[in-house]
Formats: sequence, C-alpha cells, structure tokens
Amino acid sequence: MSDSIALTEELVLETLAMGEMEEKGLLPYSSNHSFLIVVGGKELTLPAVYKPQRGENPLWDFEWGTLCKREAAAYLLCSALGWQLIPPTVLRDGTRGLGSVQFYIDHDSDMHYFTVQDDARFAPTLRQLALFDFIVNNADRKSGHCLIGADDHLWAIDHGLCFHTEYKLRTVIWEFSGEPIAPELREDMLTLRQQLTDPEHTVAQQICQLLQPDEGKALLARLQQLIRKNCYPAPQAQRRNYPWPPV
Repeated sequence: MSDSIALTEELVLETLAMGEMEEKGLLPYSSNHSFLIVVGGKELTLPAVYKPQRGENPLWDFEWGTLCKREAAAYLLCSALGWQLIPPTVLRDGTRGLGSVQFYIDHDSDMHYFTVQDDARFAPTLRQLALFDFIVNNADRKSGHCLIGADDHLWAIDHGLCFHTEYKLRTVIWEFSGEPIAPELREDMLTLRQQLTDPEHTVAQQICQLLQPDEGKALLARLQQLIRKNCYPAPQAQRRNYPWPPV
C-alpha cells in the first residue's frame, strides 16, 4: 500500500467492493469457510476476510446461503447508527462466488472481551455493542468475537447468526442489564428508526435486499422496544442466554 494514500472508510469500502481478490489461505477454527485474502490493485492492497455463500454449513434455524447477507446487513446498520463497531464489510461476487468481504483487523489474539471487560477505556464501546446485539438479535456473541486492534479500538466480528425473527440473543455482555440508556445512544437509535421506516431511504432499501420482510419487521420491533423501555436488556429466565463456548 502506498504511504501517500489516506485510508478512509469510504476508500476501504470501495476497495473491498471493486478490488481484485487473491486468496491467501483458509482461516482455522471457523464453522463456515472463511478465507484470508488480499484485495485491491497496484495503488492499494488491503487484507480482508472472505466468507463465500457456498462455504456455509447448513443450520436448522437459519436459511442456507443467508449468513453472508447477514454479515453485510450488520455492518450497514452499525454504520447507520454511527457506531464504529464492525470493520468495513461488503457483499460481492468473489473468487468462490457471492460472499461477504470484511476488512481484516490486525489484533492481539490474547485479548478479547473477557480480558478487557473491566477496562474503563472499552466501556463506551461495550455499551454500544450490548445494544447493537439486541437490535440485530445476535445469537452468538462470544468473547473471542471482540477484537482489540493495534490502536486499542474494540471491534466486533462474526454476525452471520443475526436477524432471526425469533428471540435468540446469546451473548457474554450482560453487565449493563437494567441500566438506563444514555441519551446520545437513544438519539442514535431514533435516527436509525427514522431511516428504517422511510421506504425511500437508502438504509431501508438495502436492508430489504439483504433480509426477508419478516426479519426486517422483527428488526424494527426490537429497535422500538429498546427505545420505548430505554434500558439495557436483561437475560431471560429459562432461556439459553450465553453462547457456547463462551470464548
């Protein structure tokens, strides 16, 4: 990559969407096929994670071939909220067909949610993430899905198991349960609601392309519930509220 190029989010997204892809290898410990790739051209090359649709393993509760679309939808919503939680992600045709392509975060593999949950530097981001996981109905927020980048920014990855119409929230982040939501975060959610309920808005149109109509309705219902109650959700009795394994 040229040192003279300013790496903006817009440029990263454009490169991920339009750049030439080259596979470097299959990432280990993934339940679905995930490839480390480089994408770009002569002036700019970026590392990324490519999750092709054809590499998704069948699940009983999520339609096959939709996980990569859910990854893209999660980034879209996070961006609409103005919360920098998810690395830039696009849905595109790649070396193995349609799939999600996400900017790779250089991180310390020994650091994750359980190692930083008591560090005050990460509390604001974790508060956003706890709300976000409820909004998207994340069924698999493991500790290891929270990465600490080289700049000490906390990033969230792996959002293929989101947006189900049935309540499936399973997360390790419950420490804010029952606390009131900060006014600025509630304002962000009100803005997102406005975007989702406007059929002419780009966000609403893109979500319609990535999710089924009933999933979009359930998404809006969860968002409205958070806004109405104005407090962080709590674990539900007699339900599986934590993912397994937790890391």
